[in-house]
Amino acid sequence: MNFNQAMEFIGSYSKSGKPVTDLSRAEDLMKRIGNPEKSLKFVHVAGTNGKGSTVEYISNALIYSGYKTGQFTSPFVLHYTDRIRINGTEIDEESLCRIAEFVRERAADQEYSQFEITMAIALLWFERENCDIVVLEAGIGGLLDCTNVIPPPLVSVITSISLDHTAILGDTVEKIAAQKAGIIKENSAVVLSMFNKANVIDIVKNTALLNNAEFILPDFRNFKRLAMHADGNPFIYKGERYQTAMFGFHQPVNAVTAIEVCRFLMKKGIVIPDYAIRQSVETTKIKARVQYINDIPPFIVDGGHNPDGVNALYFVLDDIKLRGRKIYTVMGMIDSKDYEKGVEIISKLSDRFFAVDSFSPTAVPAEKLAGIAGRNTSAEACSSLEEAVAKAKALALENDGIVVVCGSLYLASQYLNIYEN
Repeated sequence: MNFNQAMEFIGSYSKSGKPVTDLSRAEDLMKRIGNPEKSLKFVHVAGTNGKGSTVEYISNALIYSGYKTGQFTSPFVLHYTDRIRINGTEIDEESLCRIAEFVRERAADQEYSQFEITMAIALLWFERENCDIVVLEAGIGGLLDCTNVIPPPLVSVITSISLDHTAILGDTVEKIAAQKAGIIKENSAVVLSMFNKANVIDIVKNTALLNNAEFILPDFRNFKRLAMHADGNPFIYKGERYQTAMFGFHQPVNAVTAIEVCRFLMKKGIVIPDYAIRQSVETTKIKARVQYINDIPPFIVDGGHNPDGVNALYFVLDDIKLRGRKIYTVMGMIDSKDYEKGVEIISKLSDRFFAVDSFSPTAVPAEKLAGIAGRNTSAEACSSLEEAVAKAKALALENDGIVVVCGSLYLASQYLNIYEN
């Protein structure tokens, strides 16, 4: 099997498969491939926003401590293999092809999802490469997410919870929180991010109690943001000063979650020196999460598409606006998201708004987005991402402004693939 054949095999499954009511389908797949999850140790991460950043902070702290660390994230940003990594290095094509063929021979004609097949490939690679620890990001939800087939992890992690994927997880934050809390296993532990709503905290705390699991909530009274800069955010937690390498008011919160995870892992015998935690906080960067590109003019690229994700970008842009810089926005969204609210929020801070729809078959028509944005600013629909970026960049150069490419992660991915090439 070559790489194209491997991708054809993976692509032969639907993105999510048929709806599930339990984990039996994923358990069946694990059994068919030899249950690699049973020989691995996990940190399991779920949540609505902040999962990707938190996974990276935890992973890098473990890597800097000398552990061979598997990383499974969702979805990919630039290309398929960037979601399966060991110590930051993507799965190589030879391993992907060999393992995909192994899975194909055992998966038969069962109706799995692409995500389940991808997880199977990842866990087999982590097992064959003898990873010490795997930091595993849930896909959607938690309770019925296929990643939940793993045995009790070293620790479960739940980041910020808000409304997203409501058709699958439920139409209230409480219902979604119950799904996310489903990753908490008996006699284990869970770290919940700061600043979740009180009812979310209660749901996660009660789920932990029912499972005899330790509940850990970072101490917000000992947390203080100091400022926000393009090269990161300084903050103080429990008397220690740190500075994230990533942009955005929300990043210190994700970093604190990871700090508490690392401190708990220390109790479990995983040696993570303070310098490794600090180095992780101060060096970790990921793409398309309020990603600041120091170019001429500067760019911010963000794939936050749910209300909390859009709000996180809004706070960053509001700070930029207060500093007197003009903002030129290129935005596109898919029709399964709350695009009206997203466009409404971001267009209020935009000096000029360019809408695009060429990045996805399910994109909201650019004319429709421009119509919504036009209530707040000068807006126009563009025929392509390249046209929109060129117009926004010209205005930013002329007026000492900044270009923002945002809305859908698919759009952010397309831009980064063009930009990096």
